[in-house]
Amino acid sequence: MKKLIQNWYLMVVAGIFLLAALILFGVGESSIISIHDNLDLFLAQFQMLKNTNSFFAHGVKAPFLGGISRDNLPSEFSLYSMLFFLMPSYQAYAAGYLIKIVIGLGSSLLLAREFCGDGYQKYRPLAWMAGLAYGILNVFPAFGIPFASIPLIVYLVRKLYRKPSFKWYVAVFFYPLLSYFSYFGLFILAYLAVAFLWLWVKDKKCPLRILIGIVALAAGYIVFEYRLFGVMLFGREETIRVTMEAGSFGAGEILKTMAEGFTKGMFHAESMHTYLVMPVCLFYFLYLNISYIKNKNPRGIFHEPFNLLMLALVFNSFVYGIYYCEPFRKVVETLCPSLTGWQFNRTVFFNPFVWYAAFFLALSRLYDKEEKSAVFFVVFKKIHVGEGMLWRYFANVLAVMAVLLILFSGTRYNDLYHTARAKAYEILKGKASNDLSYGEFYSTKLFELAKEDIGYEGEWSAAYGFHPAVLEYNGIATLDGYLGFYGQAYKEDFRKVIAPALERVPESREYFDTWGARAYLYSGTELSIVAAVRDYQVADHEIYINEDAFKALGGVYIFSRIELSNGEDVGLALVGTYEEESSPYVLYVYSCEQ
Repeated sequence: MKKLIQNWYLMVVAGIFLLAALILFGVGESSIISIHDNLDLFLAQFQMLKNTNSFFAHGVKAPFLGGISRDNLPSEFSLYSMLFFLMPSYQAYAAGYLIKIVIGLGSSLLLAREFCGDGYQKYRPLAWMAGLAYGILNVFPAFGIPFASIPLIVYLVRKLYRKPSFKWYVAVFFYPLLSYFSYFGLFILAYLAVAFLWLWVKDKKCPLRILIGIVALAAGYIVFEYRLFGVMLFGREETIRVTMEAGSFGAGEILKTMAEGFTKGMFHAESMHTYLVMPVCLFYFLYLNISYIKNKNPRGIFHEPFNLLMLALVFNSFVYGIYYCEPFRKVVETLCPSLTGWQFNRTVFFNPFVWYAAFFLALSRLYDKEEKSAVFFVVFKKIHVGEGMLWRYFANVLAVMAVLLILFSGTRYNDLYHTARAKAYEILKGKASNDLSYGEFYSTKLFELAKEDIGYEGEWSAAYGFHPAVLEYNGIATLDGYLGFYGQAYKEDFRKVIAPALERVPESREYFDTWGARAYLYSGTELSIVAAVRDYQVADHEIYINEDAFKALGGVYIFSRIELSNGEDVGLALVGTYEEESSPYVLYVYSCEQ
Protein backbone atom coordinates (compact mmCIF):
# COMPACT_ATOMS: atom_id res chain seq x y z
CA MET A 1 0.00 0.00 0.00
CA LYS A 2 2.82 2.39 0.87
CA LYS A 3 4.41 1.77 -2.52
CA LEU A 4 1.11 2.47 -4.27
CA ILE A 5 0.79 5.77 -2.41
CA GLN A 6 4.36 6.70 -3.29
CA ASN A 7 3.65 5.97 -6.98
CA TRP A 8 0.31 7.77 -7.05
CA TYR A 9 1.29 9.66 -10.20
CA LEU A 10 1.72 6.42 -12.14
CA MET A 11 -1.83 5.43 -11.25
CA VAL A 12 -3.12 8.81 -12.41
CA VAL A 13 -1.29 8.47 -15.73
CA ALA A 14 -2.43 4.87 -16.25
CA GLY A 15 -6.01 5.73 -15.31
CA ILE A 16 -6.29 8.66 -17.73
CA PHE A 17 -4.62 6.73 -20.55
CA LEU A 18 -6.98 3.77 -20.06
CA LEU A 19 -9.95 6.14 -19.87
CA ALA A 20 -8.97 7.71 -23.19
CA ALA A 21 -8.51 4.28 -24.80
CA LEU A 22 -11.84 3.02 -23.48
CA ILE A 23 -13.74 6.06 -24.74
CA LEU A 24 -12.14 6.24 -28.18
CA PHE A 25 -12.09 2.52 -28.94
CA GLY A 26 -15.10 1.53 -26.83
CA VAL A 27 -17.46 4.11 -28.28
CA GLY A 28 -15.80 3.79 -31.69
CA GLU A 29 -17.25 5.70 -34.63
CA SER A 30 -20.06 6.92 -32.38
CA SER A 31 -17.49 9.24 -30.77
CA ILE A 32 -17.95 12.99 -31.15
CA ILE A 33 -14.80 13.99 -33.02
CA SER A 34 -13.87 17.63 -33.70
CA ILE A 35 -14.77 18.73 -37.22
CA HIS A 36 -13.06 22.10 -37.76
CA ASP A 37 -9.69 21.59 -39.48
CA ASN A 38 -9.99 17.89 -38.70
CA LEU A 39 -12.87 15.83 -40.12
CA ASP A 40 -13.41 18.52 -42.74
CA LEU A 41 -9.75 18.50 -43.77
CA PHE A 42 -6.98 16.02 -43.01
CA LEU A 43 -8.96 12.88 -42.22
CA ALA A 44 -10.79 13.14 -45.53
CA GLN A 45 -7.48 13.63 -47.33
CA PHE A 46 -5.98 10.53 -45.73
CA GLN A 47 -9.06 8.48 -46.64
CA MET A 48 -8.91 9.87 -50.18
CA LEU A 49 -5.29 8.75 -50.48
CA LYS A 50 -6.36 5.33 -49.26
CA ASN A 51 -9.33 5.16 -51.65
CA THR A 52 -7.09 5.96 -54.61
CA ASN A 53 -4.06 3.98 -53.40
CA SER A 54 -2.00 7.18 -53.65
CA PHE A 55 -0.02 7.30 -50.40
CA PHE A 56 3.23 6.47 -52.21
CA ALA A 57 2.15 7.37 -55.74
CA HIS A 58 3.95 9.92 -57.93
CA GLY A 59 2.76 11.97 -60.86
CA VAL A 60 -0.90 11.51 -59.97
CA LYS A 61 -3.76 13.88 -59.25
CA ALA A 62 -5.89 13.77 -56.13
CA PRO A 63 -9.64 13.73 -56.94
CA PHE A 64 -10.61 17.02 -55.32
CA LEU A 65 -10.40 20.70 -56.22
CA GLY A 66 -10.64 19.61 -59.83
CA GLY A 67 -7.56 17.41 -59.52
CA ILE A 68 -4.46 18.66 -57.74
CA SER A 69 -1.06 17.07 -57.42
CA ARG A 70 -0.64 14.37 -54.80
CA ASP A 71 2.47 16.33 -53.77
CA ASN A 72 0.25 19.04 -52.25
CA LEU A 73 -1.02 16.58 -49.63
CA PRO A 74 0.73 15.29 -46.47
CA SER A 75 3.92 13.28 -46.87
CA GLU A 76 3.71 9.52 -46.52
CA PHE A 77 6.87 9.62 -44.43
CA SER A 78 5.39 10.82 -41.16
CA LEU A 79 4.19 8.76 -38.24
CA TYR A 80 0.67 10.18 -38.46
CA SER A 81 0.35 9.43 -42.20
CA MET A 82 1.65 5.90 -41.66
CA LEU A 83 -1.13 5.23 -39.14
CA PHE A 84 -3.76 6.00 -41.79
CA PHE A 85 -1.93 3.92 -44.37
CA LEU A 86 -1.83 0.90 -42.06
CA MET A 87 -5.17 1.16 -40.27
CA PRO A 88 -8.82 2.03 -40.95
CA SER A 89 -9.24 5.79 -40.64
CA TYR A 90 -11.13 5.98 -37.36
CA GLN A 91 -8.80 3.49 -35.66
CA ALA A 92 -5.83 5.46 -37.01
CA TYR A 93 -7.26 8.66 -35.55
CA ALA A 94 -7.82 7.06 -32.14
CA ALA A 95 -4.37 5.47 -32.18
CA GLY A 96 -2.85 8.83 -33.11
CA TYR A 97 -4.49 10.43 -30.07
CA LEU A 98 -3.07 7.80 -27.72
CA ILE A 99 0.36 7.91 -29.36
CA LYS A 100 0.35 11.69 -28.91
CA ILE A 101 -0.07 11.19 -25.16
CA VAL A 102 2.76 8.65 -25.06
CA ILE A 103 5.12 10.87 -27.05
CA GLY A 104 4.23 14.00 -25.07
CA LEU A 105 4.73 12.22 -21.76
CA GLY A 106 7.78 10.22 -22.83
CA SER A 107 9.66 13.11 -24.41
CA SER A 108 8.87 15.32 -21.40
CA LEU A 109 10.28 12.69 -19.05
CA LEU A 110 13.45 12.38 -21.14
CA LEU A 111 13.93 16.13 -21.05
CA ALA A 112 13.19 16.36 -17.32
CA ARG A 113 15.70 13.59 -16.57
CA GLU A 114 18.32 15.34 -18.70
CA PHE A 115 17.64 18.74 -17.15
CA CYS A 116 17.44 17.60 -13.51
CA GLY A 117 20.35 15.18 -13.65
CA ASP A 118 20.94 13.38 -10.33
CA GLY A 119 18.01 15.20 -8.77
CA TYR A 120 15.47 13.68 -11.16
CA GLN A 121 14.16 11.07 -8.72
CA LYS A 122 13.16 13.81 -6.32
CA TYR A 123 11.05 15.57 -8.97
CA ARG A 124 9.76 12.41 -10.65
CA PRO A 125 6.08 12.86 -9.66
CA LEU A 126 6.07 16.40 -11.02
CA ALA A 127 7.79 15.31 -14.23
CA TRP A 128 5.15 12.65 -14.83
CA MET A 129 2.23 14.97 -14.13
CA ALA A 130 3.58 17.90 -16.15
CA GLY A 131 4.38 15.50 -19.00
CA LEU A 132 0.88 14.02 -18.83
CA ALA A 133 -0.66 17.50 -18.89
CA TYR A 134 1.36 18.38 -21.97
CA GLY A 135 0.54 15.06 -23.63
CA ILE A 136 -3.24 15.39 -23.21
CA LEU A 137 -3.46 19.02 -24.37
CA ASN A 138 -6.32 19.34 -26.85
CA VAL A 139 -4.33 20.83 -29.71
CA PHE A 140 -4.78 20.70 -33.49
CA PRO A 141 -5.35 16.89 -33.91
CA ALA A 142 -3.51 16.40 -37.20
CA PHE A 143 -0.43 17.97 -35.61
CA GLY A 144 -0.87 16.53 -32.14
CA ILE A 145 2.23 14.37 -32.53
CA PRO A 146 4.41 17.30 -33.75
CA PHE A 147 3.19 19.30 -30.75
CA ALA A 148 3.89 16.43 -28.37
CA SER A 149 7.39 15.82 -29.74
CA ILE A 150 8.77 19.33 -29.10
CA PRO A 151 10.39 18.29 -25.78
CA LEU A 152 12.12 15.48 -27.67
CA ILE A 153 14.00 17.78 -30.05
CA VAL A 154 15.04 19.96 -27.10
CA TYR A 155 16.31 16.84 -25.36
CA LEU A 156 18.24 15.70 -28.44
CA VAL A 157 19.87 19.12 -28.93
CA ARG A 158 20.92 19.19 -25.27
CA LYS A 159 22.46 15.76 -25.75
CA LEU A 160 24.38 16.97 -28.80
CA TYR A 161 25.69 19.96 -26.91
CA ARG A 162 26.62 18.17 -23.71
CA LYS A 163 27.71 14.76 -24.95
CA PRO A 164 27.74 14.49 -28.76
CA SER A 165 27.42 11.03 -30.27
CA PHE A 166 26.62 9.62 -33.69
CA LYS A 167 23.39 8.11 -32.36
CA TRP A 168 22.11 11.56 -31.38
CA TYR A 169 22.78 12.92 -34.87
CA VAL A 170 20.88 9.96 -36.33
CA ALA A 171 18.01 10.61 -33.93
CA VAL A 172 17.93 14.29 -34.96
CA PHE A 173 17.87 13.29 -38.63
CA PHE A 174 14.85 11.01 -38.07
CA TYR A 175 13.03 13.47 -35.80
CA PRO A 176 11.01 14.95 -38.74
CA LEU A 177 9.04 11.69 -38.84
CA LEU A 178 7.28 13.12 -35.78
CA SER A 179 7.17 16.73 -36.92
CA TYR A 180 5.88 18.93 -39.76
CA PHE A 181 8.08 21.46 -41.49
CA SER A 182 5.82 24.40 -42.29
CA TYR A 183 4.14 24.41 -38.87
CA PHE A 184 7.10 23.48 -36.65
CA GLY A 185 10.27 22.57 -38.51
CA LEU A 186 11.20 25.96 -39.90
CA PHE A 187 10.72 27.53 -36.47
CA ILE A 188 12.77 24.83 -34.75
CA LEU A 189 15.61 25.43 -37.19
CA ALA A 190 15.35 29.18 -36.58
CA TYR A 191 15.45 28.70 -32.80
CA LEU A 192 18.46 26.43 -33.19
CA ALA A 193 20.22 29.04 -35.32
CA VAL A 194 19.71 31.58 -32.53
CA ALA A 195 20.99 29.06 -29.97
CA PHE A 196 24.01 28.40 -32.19
CA LEU A 197 24.93 32.10 -32.26
CA TRP A 198 24.28 32.57 -28.56
CA LEU A 199 26.43 29.60 -27.59
CA TRP A 200 29.19 30.85 -29.88
CA VAL A 201 29.23 34.14 -27.99
CA LYS A 202 28.80 32.50 -24.59
CA ASP A 203 31.49 29.82 -25.01
CA LYS A 204 33.74 32.01 -27.17
CA LYS A 205 34.12 29.18 -29.68
CA CYS A 206 32.06 27.83 -32.55
CA PRO A 207 29.61 25.15 -31.29
CA LEU A 208 30.25 22.92 -34.29
CA ARG A 209 28.21 20.06 -32.84
CA ILE A 210 25.08 22.25 -32.86
CA LEU A 211 25.78 23.34 -36.43
CA ILE A 212 26.04 19.70 -37.53
CA GLY A 213 22.80 19.01 -35.67
CA ILE A 214 21.07 21.81 -37.58
CA VAL A 215 22.32 20.37 -40.86
CA ALA A 216 21.15 16.87 -39.87
CA LEU A 217 17.70 18.15 -38.90
CA ALA A 218 17.32 20.19 -42.09
CA ALA A 219 18.38 17.17 -44.15
CA GLY A 220 15.78 15.04 -42.34
CA TYR A 221 13.00 17.49 -43.15
CA ILE A 222 14.04 17.60 -46.81
CA VAL A 223 14.14 13.80 -47.08
CA PHE A 224 10.90 13.00 -45.23
CA GLU A 225 8.93 15.91 -46.67
CA TYR A 226 10.44 15.78 -50.14
CA ARG A 227 7.05 16.44 -51.76
CA LEU A 228 6.64 19.75 -49.92
CA PHE A 229 10.16 20.88 -50.77
CA GLY A 230 9.68 19.85 -54.37
CA VAL A 231 6.57 22.01 -54.65
CA MET A 232 8.20 24.90 -52.77
CA LEU A 233 11.49 24.91 -54.66
CA PHE A 234 10.55 23.67 -58.11
CA GLY A 235 6.83 24.31 -58.43
CA ARG A 236 6.08 27.06 -60.95
CA GLU A 237 2.33 27.27 -60.42
CA GLU A 238 1.08 30.49 -58.86
CA THR A 239 -0.92 29.51 -55.78
CA ILE A 240 -3.67 31.09 -53.70
CA ARG A 241 -0.96 32.29 -51.31
CA VAL A 242 -0.44 35.33 -53.56
CA THR A 243 -4.00 36.57 -52.95
CA MET A 244 -4.29 35.62 -49.29
CA GLU A 245 -4.60 38.61 -46.99
CA ALA A 246 -3.62 38.20 -43.35
CA GLY A 247 -5.31 41.40 -42.27
CA SER A 248 -3.92 44.72 -41.15
CA PHE A 249 -4.42 45.65 -37.51
CA GLY A 250 -3.95 48.95 -35.79
CA ALA A 251 -1.58 49.39 -32.86
CA GLY A 252 -4.31 48.69 -30.30
CA GLU A 253 -5.44 45.48 -32.03
CA ILE A 254 -1.85 44.28 -32.37
CA LEU A 255 -1.17 44.80 -28.67
CA LYS A 256 -4.44 43.05 -27.84
CA THR A 257 -3.47 40.11 -30.08
CA MET A 258 -0.08 39.87 -28.38
CA ALA A 259 -1.75 39.87 -24.96
CA GLU A 260 -4.22 37.19 -26.07
CA GLY A 261 -1.38 35.09 -27.46
CA PHE A 262 0.32 35.25 -24.08
CA THR A 263 -2.71 34.79 -21.83
CA LYS A 264 -4.91 32.50 -23.94
CA GLY A 265 -2.92 31.21 -26.89
CA MET A 266 -4.94 30.35 -29.99
CA PHE A 267 -7.47 27.61 -30.64
CA HIS A 268 -5.10 25.38 -32.64
CA ALA A 269 -2.77 25.33 -29.62
CA GLU A 270 -5.08 25.56 -26.62
CA SER A 271 -2.92 24.92 -23.58
CA MET A 272 -5.48 25.75 -20.85
CA HIS A 273 -2.76 27.67 -19.05
CA THR A 274 -4.88 30.75 -18.37
CA TYR A 275 -6.58 29.67 -15.15
CA LEU A 276 -3.85 27.90 -13.21
CA VAL A 277 -0.51 27.47 -14.97
CA MET A 278 -0.14 31.13 -15.90
CA PRO A 279 -1.04 32.55 -12.45
CA VAL A 280 1.38 30.14 -10.76
CA CYS A 281 4.17 31.02 -13.21
CA LEU A 282 3.59 34.78 -12.99
CA PHE A 283 3.47 34.71 -9.20
CA TYR A 284 6.68 32.70 -9.10
CA PHE A 285 8.28 35.05 -11.65
CA LEU A 286 7.67 38.01 -9.36
CA TYR A 287 8.75 36.14 -6.25
CA LEU A 288 11.91 34.84 -7.92
CA ASN A 289 13.13 38.15 -9.29
CA ILE A 290 12.27 40.11 -6.17
CA SER A 291 14.33 37.55 -4.27
CA TYR A 292 17.31 38.13 -6.56
CA ILE A 293 17.09 41.87 -5.95
CA LYS A 294 16.49 41.42 -2.21
CA ASN A 295 19.55 39.18 -1.98
CA LYS A 296 21.60 41.79 -3.85
CA ASN A 297 22.17 39.45 -6.79
CA PRO A 298 20.56 41.28 -9.75
CA ARG A 299 22.91 39.54 -12.20
CA GLY A 300 21.28 36.24 -11.26
CA ILE A 301 18.14 37.43 -13.00
CA PHE A 302 19.93 37.18 -16.36
CA HIS A 303 21.17 33.64 -15.70
CA GLU A 304 17.88 32.22 -14.42
CA PRO A 305 16.39 29.43 -16.64
CA PHE A 306 12.85 30.32 -15.56
CA ASN A 307 13.29 33.87 -16.82
CA LEU A 308 14.50 32.53 -20.17
CA LEU A 309 11.27 30.54 -20.49
CA MET A 310 9.18 33.60 -19.70
CA LEU A 311 11.16 35.60 -22.25
CA ALA A 312 10.43 32.92 -24.86
CA LEU A 313 6.70 33.23 -24.11
CA VAL A 314 6.84 37.00 -24.55
CA PHE A 315 8.82 36.70 -27.79
CA ASN A 316 6.48 34.11 -29.31
CA SER A 317 3.45 36.19 -28.36
CA PHE A 318 5.08 39.33 -29.77
CA VAL A 319 5.65 37.65 -33.15
CA TYR A 320 2.08 36.31 -33.05
CA GLY A 321 0.78 39.88 -32.82
CA ILE A 322 3.28 41.73 -35.00
CA TYR A 323 2.39 39.43 -37.91
CA TYR A 324 -0.79 41.48 -38.28
CA CYS A 325 1.21 44.68 -38.77
CA GLU A 326 1.06 44.95 -42.56
CA PRO A 327 4.22 47.10 -43.04
CA PHE A 328 6.26 44.63 -40.99
CA ARG A 329 4.81 41.69 -42.91
CA LYS A 330 5.59 43.40 -46.22
CA VAL A 331 9.24 43.79 -45.17
CA VAL A 332 9.46 40.06 -44.45
CA GLU A 333 7.81 39.16 -47.76
CA THR A 334 10.07 41.57 -49.67
CA LEU A 335 13.22 40.12 -48.12
CA CYS A 336 11.97 36.56 -48.73
CA PRO A 337 9.25 36.41 -51.42
CA SER A 338 8.80 32.65 -50.93
CA LEU A 339 7.28 33.44 -47.51
CA THR A 340 4.42 35.43 -49.06
CA GLY A 341 1.17 34.23 -47.52
CA TRP A 342 2.99 32.03 -45.02
CA GLN A 343 1.98 32.47 -41.38
CA PHE A 344 5.26 33.14 -39.59
CA ASN A 345 3.32 33.90 -36.38
CA ARG A 346 3.07 30.19 -35.65
CA THR A 347 5.68 30.80 -32.99
CA VAL A 348 2.64 30.74 -30.69
CA PHE A 349 2.45 26.98 -31.32
CA PHE A 350 5.49 26.58 -29.09
CA ASN A 351 3.97 28.38 -26.12
CA PRO A 352 2.13 25.35 -24.70
CA PHE A 353 5.43 23.51 -24.26
CA VAL A 354 7.08 26.56 -22.71
CA TRP A 355 4.19 27.14 -20.30
CA TYR A 356 4.29 23.59 -18.95
CA ALA A 357 8.08 23.59 -18.80
CA ALA A 358 7.88 26.78 -16.72
CA PHE A 359 5.11 25.26 -14.60
CA PHE A 360 7.26 22.20 -13.89
CA LEU A 361 10.22 24.38 -12.97
CA ALA A 362 8.14 26.53 -10.62
CA LEU A 363 6.63 23.51 -8.86
CA SER A 364 10.03 21.81 -8.59
CA ARG A 365 11.24 24.85 -6.65
CA LEU A 366 8.43 24.20 -4.17
CA TYR A 367 9.88 20.71 -3.76
CA ASP A 368 13.16 22.39 -2.84
CA LYS A 369 11.70 24.14 0.17
CA GLU A 370 13.31 22.10 2.94
CA GLU A 371 12.78 24.29 6.00
CA LYS A 372 12.62 22.35 9.22
CA SER A 373 9.14 23.68 9.70
CA ALA A 374 7.20 24.78 6.65
CA VAL A 375 4.31 27.07 7.39
CA PHE A 376 1.10 27.27 5.44
CA PHE A 377 -2.06 29.20 6.25
CA VAL A 378 -5.41 27.46 5.93
CA VAL A 379 -8.47 29.33 7.24
CA PHE A 380 -6.20 31.50 9.38
CA LYS A 381 -4.64 28.51 11.16
CA LYS A 382 -0.98 27.53 10.96
CA ILE A 383 -0.07 24.01 9.95
CA HIS A 384 3.47 22.80 10.65
CA VAL A 385 4.92 19.98 8.58
CA GLY A 386 8.55 18.89 8.88
CA GLU A 387 11.04 18.84 6.04
CA GLY A 388 8.91 20.91 3.72
CA MET A 389 6.49 18.08 2.91
CA LEU A 390 3.57 20.47 2.86
CA TRP A 391 5.14 22.33 -0.06
CA ARG A 392 5.46 19.04 -1.94
CA TYR A 393 1.82 18.20 -1.30
CA PHE A 394 0.86 21.66 -2.49
CA ALA A 395 2.95 21.27 -5.66
CA ASN A 396 1.42 17.85 -6.33
CA VAL A 397 -2.11 19.22 -5.89
CA LEU A 398 -1.38 22.02 -8.37
CA ALA A 399 0.01 19.51 -10.88
CA VAL A 400 -3.07 17.29 -10.61
CA MET A 401 -5.37 20.30 -10.93
CA ALA A 402 -3.59 21.30 -14.15
CA VAL A 403 -4.27 17.85 -15.59
CA LEU A 404 -7.93 17.88 -14.55
CA LEU A 405 -8.48 21.35 -16.02
CA ILE A 406 -7.37 20.02 -19.41
CA LEU A 407 -9.35 16.81 -19.12
CA PHE A 408 -12.64 18.49 -18.23
CA SER A 409 -12.36 21.54 -20.46
CA GLY A 410 -14.94 21.83 -23.23
CA THR A 411 -12.44 23.16 -25.76
CA ARG A 412 -12.81 22.65 -29.49
CA TYR A 413 -10.54 19.61 -29.80
CA ASN A 414 -11.40 17.80 -26.55
CA ASP A 415 -12.89 14.69 -28.16
CA LEU A 416 -12.96 12.75 -24.87
CA TYR A 417 -15.01 15.42 -23.12
CA HIS A 418 -17.46 15.92 -25.99
CA THR A 419 -17.95 12.18 -26.46
CA ALA A 420 -18.54 11.57 -22.75
CA ARG A 421 -20.90 14.55 -22.61
CA ALA A 422 -22.87 13.32 -25.63
CA LYS A 423 -23.20 9.82 -24.16
CA ALA A 424 -24.33 11.23 -20.82
CA TYR A 425 -26.91 13.36 -22.63
CA GLU A 426 -28.13 10.31 -24.53
CA ILE A 427 -28.55 8.30 -21.32
CA LEU A 428 -30.26 11.11 -19.39
CA LYS A 429 -32.49 12.44 -22.19
CA GLY A 430 -33.09 9.20 -24.06
CA LYS A 431 -32.07 10.71 -27.38
CA ALA A 432 -28.90 11.58 -29.25
CA SER A 433 -27.31 14.99 -28.84
CA ASN A 434 -27.35 17.50 -31.69
CA ASP A 435 -23.66 16.89 -32.45
CA LEU A 436 -22.87 14.37 -35.16
CA SER A 437 -20.59 11.46 -34.41
CA TYR A 438 -17.65 10.48 -36.59
CA GLY A 439 -19.71 7.78 -38.30
CA GLU A 440 -22.70 10.05 -38.82
CA PHE A 441 -20.60 12.89 -40.19
CA TYR A 442 -19.25 10.74 -43.03
CA SER A 443 -22.32 8.43 -43.35
CA THR A 444 -20.54 5.94 -45.60
CA LYS A 445 -23.52 3.57 -45.98
CA LEU A 446 -25.76 6.40 -47.18
CA PHE A 447 -23.31 7.56 -49.82
CA GLU A 448 -22.61 4.03 -51.00
CA LEU A 449 -26.35 3.59 -51.45
CA ALA A 450 -26.60 6.80 -53.48
CA LYS A 451 -23.52 6.05 -55.59
CA GLU A 452 -24.80 2.60 -56.48
CA ASP A 453 -28.24 3.90 -57.39
CA ILE A 454 -27.00 6.67 -59.71
CA GLY A 455 -24.23 4.50 -61.17
CA TYR A 456 -21.50 6.86 -60.00
CA GLU A 457 -18.23 6.34 -61.89
CA GLY A 458 -15.95 9.14 -60.73
CA GLU A 459 -17.78 12.12 -62.22
CA TRP A 460 -16.79 15.53 -60.85
CA SER A 461 -19.22 16.68 -58.18
CA ALA A 462 -19.75 19.28 -55.46
CA ALA A 463 -21.34 19.41 -52.03
CA TYR A 464 -24.09 21.78 -50.86
CA GLY A 465 -24.94 21.86 -47.16
CA PHE A 466 -22.11 19.40 -46.54
CA HIS A 467 -18.41 19.86 -46.13
CA PRO A 468 -16.83 18.62 -49.40
CA ALA A 469 -14.73 16.38 -47.14
CA VAL A 470 -17.78 14.17 -46.67
CA LEU A 471 -17.80 13.46 -50.39
CA GLU A 472 -14.04 13.05 -50.58
CA TYR A 473 -14.08 10.53 -47.74
CA ASN A 474 -16.73 8.54 -49.61
CA GLY A 475 -14.77 8.28 -52.85
CA ILE A 476 -16.55 11.07 -54.74
CA ALA A 477 -14.38 13.37 -56.86
CA THR A 478 -15.05 17.00 -55.95
CA LEU A 479 -14.59 20.31 -57.70
CA ASP A 480 -14.85 21.97 -54.29
CA GLY A 481 -12.64 21.34 -51.28
CA TYR A 482 -10.56 22.72 -48.45
CA LEU A 483 -6.82 23.23 -48.87
CA GLY A 484 -4.52 26.11 -48.07
CA PHE A 485 -2.23 25.56 -51.05
CA TYR A 486 -3.61 25.11 -54.57
CA GLY A 487 -3.49 26.95 -57.87
CA GLN A 488 -4.63 30.56 -58.12
CA ALA A 489 -5.92 29.85 -61.63
CA TYR A 490 -8.24 27.17 -60.29
CA LYS A 491 -9.45 29.51 -57.55
CA GLU A 492 -10.42 32.02 -60.23
CA ASP A 493 -12.18 29.34 -62.30
CA PHE A 494 -14.08 28.05 -59.27
CA ARG A 495 -15.01 31.60 -58.31
CA LYS A 496 -16.98 31.84 -61.55
CA VAL A 497 -19.12 28.93 -60.31
CA ILE A 498 -19.98 30.62 -57.02
CA ALA A 499 -20.01 34.22 -58.27
CA PRO A 500 -23.85 34.54 -58.02
CA ALA A 501 -23.69 33.66 -54.31
CA LEU A 502 -20.67 35.86 -53.59
CA GLU A 503 -22.34 38.84 -55.24
CA ARG A 504 -25.23 38.58 -52.81
CA VAL A 505 -23.23 38.16 -49.57
CA PRO A 506 -20.32 40.63 -49.17
CA GLU A 507 -18.90 38.76 -46.17
CA SER A 508 -18.64 35.52 -48.15
CA ARG A 509 -17.10 37.40 -51.06
CA GLU A 510 -14.41 38.91 -48.86
CA TYR A 511 -13.82 35.58 -47.10
CA PHE A 512 -13.24 33.75 -50.36
CA ASP A 513 -11.35 36.47 -52.23
CA THR A 514 -8.94 37.27 -49.40
CA TRP A 515 -8.38 33.65 -48.33
CA GLY A 516 -9.91 31.03 -50.58
CA ALA A 517 -8.79 27.87 -48.80
CA ARG A 518 -12.43 26.79 -48.49
CA ALA A 519 -13.60 26.54 -52.08
CA TYR A 520 -17.20 25.69 -51.22
CA LEU A 521 -20.60 26.27 -52.79
CA TYR A 522 -21.73 29.26 -50.75
CA SER A 523 -25.23 30.34 -49.82
CA GLY A 524 -26.66 33.42 -51.48
CA THR A 525 -28.36 34.58 -48.29
CA GLU A 526 -26.59 33.06 -45.28
CA LEU A 527 -22.97 33.26 -44.15
CA SER A 528 -22.81 29.48 -43.98
CA ILE A 529 -25.14 26.63 -44.83
CA VAL A 530 -22.65 23.98 -43.72
CA ALA A 531 -23.53 22.76 -40.23
CA ALA A 532 -22.69 19.29 -38.94
CA VAL A 533 -25.69 19.06 -36.62
CA ARG A 534 -28.64 16.71 -36.37
CA ASP A 535 -31.27 19.47 -36.26
CA TYR A 536 -30.35 20.99 -39.62
CA GLN A 537 -32.49 23.86 -40.81
CA VAL A 538 -31.99 26.58 -43.41
CA ALA A 539 -34.20 29.49 -44.37
CA ASP A 540 -33.27 29.59 -48.06
CA HIS A 541 -33.64 26.52 -50.27
CA GLU A 542 -32.32 28.18 -53.42
CA ILE A 543 -28.84 27.57 -54.75
CA TYR A 544 -26.87 30.35 -56.44
CA ILE A 545 -24.35 29.02 -58.95
CA ASN A 546 -23.23 29.64 -62.51
CA GLU A 547 -24.29 26.47 -64.29
CA ASP A 548 -22.10 27.05 -67.33
CA ALA A 549 -19.00 27.60 -65.19
CA PHE A 550 -19.81 24.42 -63.24
CA LYS A 551 -20.11 22.45 -66.48
CA ALA A 552 -16.91 24.02 -67.83
CA LEU A 553 -15.01 22.48 -64.90
CA GLY A 554 -16.56 19.11 -65.72
CA GLY A 555 -19.18 19.21 -62.99
CA VAL A 556 -21.93 16.59 -63.21
CA TYR A 557 -23.45 16.01 -59.75
CA ILE A 558 -24.31 18.12 -56.72
CA PHE A 559 -24.82 16.17 -53.49
CA SER A 560 -27.04 18.37 -51.33
CA ARG A 561 -28.40 18.25 -47.80
CA ILE A 562 -30.97 20.81 -48.92
CA GLU A 563 -33.91 20.11 -51.22
CA LEU A 564 -33.43 22.84 -53.79
CA SER A 565 -36.42 24.96 -54.71
CA ASN A 566 -34.79 26.39 -57.85
CA GLY A 567 -32.97 23.33 -59.17
CA GLU A 568 -34.61 23.41 -62.60
CA ASP A 569 -33.99 27.15 -62.92
CA VAL A 570 -30.22 26.63 -62.66
CA GLY A 571 -30.18 23.50 -64.82
CA LEU A 572 -30.15 20.88 -62.04
CA ALA A 573 -32.35 17.80 -62.20
CA LEU A 574 -33.11 15.75 -59.10
CA VAL A 575 -31.96 12.18 -59.76
CA GLY A 576 -32.52 10.71 -56.31
CA THR A 577 -33.40 11.27 -52.65
CA TYR A 578 -31.72 8.97 -50.14
CA GLU A 579 -31.99 8.11 -46.47
CA GLU A 580 -30.30 5.42 -44.45
CA GLU A 581 -30.99 4.24 -40.92
CA SER A 582 -27.54 5.01 -39.48
CA SER A 583 -27.34 8.49 -41.04
CA PRO A 584 -28.96 11.74 -39.87
CA TYR A 585 -28.89 13.11 -43.42
CA VAL A 586 -31.49 13.31 -46.11
CA LEU A 587 -29.38 13.32 -49.26
CA TYR A 588 -30.56 14.95 -52.47
CA VAL A 589 -28.52 14.21 -55.60
CA TYR A 590 -28.84 16.59 -58.53
CA SER A 591 -27.44 16.18 -62.02
CA CYS A 592 -26.36 19.01 -64.26
CA GLU A 593 -28.50 18.81 -67.41
CA GLN A 594 -26.32 18.32 -70.47
